[in-house]
Parts: sequence; structure tokens; C-alpha cells
Amino acid sequence: MARVDWIIFWIIAGGVAAVIVAAAIVITVSGRRQKAVGAGLGRQSELDGAAPAGPPSVGPQPAAVPAEAVASQPAAVPAAAEPPSDAATPPAEAVPEAPEAGLSRLSRLRRRLASSNNSLARGLAGLLASDRLGEETWEDFESTLITSDLGVGPTGELVGRLRERFGLDGLADPAKAKTILRDELVNLVGPGLERQLCLDLTPGSDGPAVILLVGVNGTGKTTTAGKLARLLVAEGRSVVLGAADTFRAAAADQLQTWGERIGVETVRGADQADPASVAFDAAKRARAAGADILIVDTAGRLHTKVGLMDELGKVKRVVEKVAPVTECLLVIDATTGQNGLVQARVFAESVAVTGLVLTKLDGSAKGGIVVAVQRELGVPVKFIGLGEGADDLAPFDPGQFADGLLGD
Repeated sequence: MARVDWIIFWIIAGGVAAVIVAAAIVITVSGRRQKAVGAGLGRQSELDGAAPAGPPSVGPQPAAVPAEAVASQPAAVPAAAEPPSDAATPPAEAVPEAPEAGLSRLSRLRRRLASSNNSLARGLAGLLASDRLGEETWEDFESTLITSDLGVGPTGELVGRLRERFGLDGLADPAKAKTILRDELVNLVGPGLERQLCLDLTPGSDGPAVILLVGVNGTGKTTTAGKLARLLVAEGRSVVLGAADTFRAAAADQLQTWGERIGVETVRGADQADPASVAFDAAKRARAAGADILIVDTAGRLHTKVGLMDELGKVKRVVEKVAPVTECLLVIDATTGQNGLVQARVFAESVAVTGLVLTKLDGSAKGGIVVAVQRELGVPVKFIGLGEGADDLAPFDPGQFADGLLGD
């Protein structure tokens, strides 16, 4: 019994001790919390006492705004709504290309002609490589010239002159023989023909000088218009382009792209619009802008269609109500050979062709067409194209042409 009483005593004593310890912990925690609250209130009192009465002064931190004022003010615009910096700055205008000058094109085009697969050049090289000039050699040479689109008449002239001069000296001196061949070739091409563009206005007439480009589709007429504009801009001329080829899809877009590359304005109309109307508007615009030259790209014509050919005459008449047409250039694909001669003949009957542009002379063209087409029309070749590059159009020079054929 006594042992049971001791157990009960120690249980009661342990419980009392536990209560005392718990009470001590509660009192300690409560005291610390009260001290923290008191310290916070004291700090707030110090801040309140330091703040002066009236409106707050401007300091490094913005003053607090009352809740009522915040509610009455509109919502702030997020920073993301501000326009980006590149939108505020207009994009820089495209810098027009600087076309290559005409003189520097000639030597480059001469080298390209020398490396082309040209039957006339092969015939000339074959003659110079002959050991002796017998009848068989001359007959082979004559056949090569005829098949190179030179024509029967010019071939007979060249062979006759070479027979005469080589009959005296032969080919003993290769350098001298090559010089003789070059001289006769230049004389055949026609060094005395006027190959400069006629851009002079008659007294009393107002500008600009107008250049009409005519030809069938596929000859590179629109491309030639753009390249010719580049050449004239390189010479310091102010140019306007007229996109009067309204029948071929994207012709106006193509010409406008050429103009934009060199900073030249292009006047165009709606698809299927009257070509003469577009040309007339282009002439008025060029005159108002004070341009030196207007280049009009006309619609491609089938030389067998009389109605289409008559339209060219209409374009010319309408344009001349505003400005004089000083040049009418016929663009011919040099690879078409005798068919190109037929085209040239029919176009000359519809409009007064003043000059010729031979394109694609670096390809399968036979070279002799340069002489043949001049003889056919009695007008000079003024420009030749020898590639797809933007500056691969150059004024035609008989000496450079002969050097290219001879590989110099």
C-alpha cells in the first residue's frame, strides 16, 4: 500500500512540474512579442514626428498617394505599349546603284566576245592558222563567213580584199596578217557610221529627248530599256522610263524594278491599257520633271501582224505631241540570224528605225549579223549586249568588235 502511494505522489509532482514549465514558456514568448510590437510602434512614432505638415517635399522617393486620389486617376500605360525605337525612326532610303561607265564596259565586253563560241571568230582564226592559202582554204573560209550570217555580198567583199592583200605578203608574218584581217573587218563593219545616240533637240522644241524601243517579244527589249537607262545615268543624264508594254504580264513591274535600282522614275498604266496613252503620260511626266531623256518600252510586236505594227506608228505620233522622238531603236536577238533580218525589214517599214541593238551576242550568235543587218536597213548598230549582267550593254565600236573576234 505504501508503495502505491509513492507512485501516485511522483505522478502528481511530475504533472505539476510540467505545468510550471509550460507556463514559463508561454510567459517568455508573450513578453518577447510585446517588446517587438512596442518597438514597431515607437519607430512609427519617430517617423510620424519627423514628417512635416503640409505637402510633402520633393525627395529621392516619391510621396505616397492617398487611396482616393489613386482611384480617381486613370490607369498608367504599361511600358510595353510604348512604340519601339525603330518605329520612331524612319527606315533609311535605298541607295541607288552606281552603274558602270560606258568606256570601262568596252574592254570587258571585248574579252567576253573573244571567249564566246562564235562561228565568225572561228573562221577568222582558222584562216590565220592555215599553212598556205590555196583555193581549198579560201573556199572553206568563204563558206564559214556565209554560214555566220555575214551574207553573200559582204562575204564576197571581204574574201576579195583579203585575197588581194594576202596575195602579196601571204601569211609569212602572222602579226602582219592579223593586222590586215582586222583592218578589213573594221572596214566591212562600217567605221564611218554615226553610232552616237541622237539626243539633240531641234531649236524651239521642248524636252525631253524620247527614245522608243521596238522589237518582238523575247528579244530582251524591256531589259535593254533598263540597261540603257543605267548607261545614260552613268553619263550624268536624268532619265524617266515609260512602261508602254501593257500587254505582256509583269513587263511594267520588270521595268520599274530596273528604274528603282538606279533611282529613275517609271511611269506605268493599268494592265491592258492603251500603250499610246501610257507613252503620252510618260512624256508629260518627263517634261514636267525636267528630265533629259524619256525611254519608252513598247509592247512586243509580231512582225507578221499589220494591226500591231500600225500601233507603233500611233505611239510615236502621240508622244511627239509632247516631245520629239529623236531615236527609235530596234532590238534584235542576235541568235535569230536570218529571221532577225526579216523582222528588221518589216519594222523599218512601220517606224523610222534610227539604230539597232543586238542582244545575246555572247551566246550562239554567229557574229555576221552585225554586218548583215546594217546592210539590210542602212542604219548602224549602236549597242550590243553580251551577257545577263546589269551593265552588260555597251556602245558598239567596230574596232573593239574586230579585236574580240580575233581574240585580242
